[in-house]
Amino acid sequence: MNVKQPLKQRIIVAFVLMTLLVSGAFSIGIVQIVHLVEEHLVSEDMHSELEAAMDALGTGQALSLDKGKQLYTEAAPQFLPPPEFSAVAAGFSEVVLGDQAYYVYRQDRDGSAYLMVQDQREFEAREQLLFDVVLACFLGSLLIAWGLGSLLANRVMQPVALLADEVRSGARVQGAEQLAKNYADDEVGRLAEAFDSTFEQLRHSLEREKLFTGDVSHELRTPLMVIGTSCELLAQSPGLETKQQEQLGRIQRAAAEMLELVETLLMLARERGTMAEPGCGITLAQVAREQSEIWGGQFASHHIEYRSTVEAEDDRYYQPTFLRTVMSNLLRNSLHYTEEGRVDLVLFDGGFRVEDTGPGIAPEQHSRLFEPFQRGSNARGEGLGLGLSLVKRICDHQGWLVSIEPAEPRGCVFKVDLKPD
Repeated sequence: MNVKQPLKQRIIVAFVLMTLLVSGAFSIGIVQIVHLVEEHLVSEDMHSELEAAMDALGTGQALSLDKGKQLYTEAAPQFLPPPEFSAVAAGFSEVVLGDQAYYVYRQDRDGSAYLMVQDQREFEAREQLLFDVVLACFLGSLLIAWGLGSLLANRVMQPVALLADEVRSGARVQGAEQLAKNYADDEVGRLAEAFDSTFEQLRHSLEREKLFTGDVSHELRTPLMVIGTSCELLAQSPGLETKQQEQLGRIQRAAAEMLELVETLLMLARERGTMAEPGCGITLAQVAREQSEIWGGQFASHHIEYRSTVEAEDDRYYQPTFLRTVMSNLLRNSLHYTEEGRVDLVLFDGGFRVEDTGPGIAPEQHSRLFEPFQRGSNARGEGLGLGLSLVKRICDHQGWLVSIEPAEPRGCVFKVDLKPD
């Protein structure tokens, strides 16, 4: 039985299979018993009557045979057997002659063969009627088993289906009464108790997460904004040397990136399916220009050629924070792993690609590269392997699709489809 079938269907199948085995064995037993009784009783009856007939012939008495029976013997000319019965072996046997069937019992006495022949059409008719009744009862038992199995399955599965609906609705997570109160103290009731315990832990976890995200919003965003505004004020101060301005710019970019990362994590924790409306979001080209301004200089300082090209225009609007974070993490990843050559940001209708000429990633590592704390075999620096994991989380959150492919002759291509089929 396929364990992946619905439980209700498995209960019905179990009932039908059990009835099939029991009724089938019972029906086969009846058929075998009928055949045994037929051979034994008919044989005994014909033997007794043949003995009586032979004794009557020996004393010259008149024969008295049951209806449908006939005596044949070579000892009396008037009872000579037909040729078709002459080769019958001693004892009980059945002889079929075309559409006719006979029971034949042969016994030898004083060198002569005596045969008692009985037409079995009447017995066969009764036997066939019995077999028809057995077959009808067998099929009826299967039908009854299916009906009882369906009725029992519905009764058994009703509380399970009700529990599934309540769990699916999520009412328990929202603080409703405990599920176990509505069920008997049985397996389903204990399952409901397990759900109650799990939901209670989940509710506490959600409350802690809300408190944590609120604390993060207050404790991290505020000082990051102070750092950002302070950098802007320092940048306006006269007399800053070039190196100082560069350091100040790095601090300002790091603060802005951290503030954007905090905002991204808060949105991932608080909201589901955040979509951008026209006029409220940002286009792919706008984000690409912003990221090119941020990362173009860093690629140049590492002597890596950076290009941003457009294969096809995309005028749709996307969630700004998420799109910036995805594109920024992929560009940072390419900068980190590319020592020479170039990095291309390619925009197309409904997505973008980041192509680099780095060492590439082995195909067997592609499936786990987006898992947390996973880094490729060519990992460098002190990264924890969370950047691509965050990209994957954002794409799953927004219904986007991120994938990785090898580039020719070397490197890799990260592709983000913002409107997957």
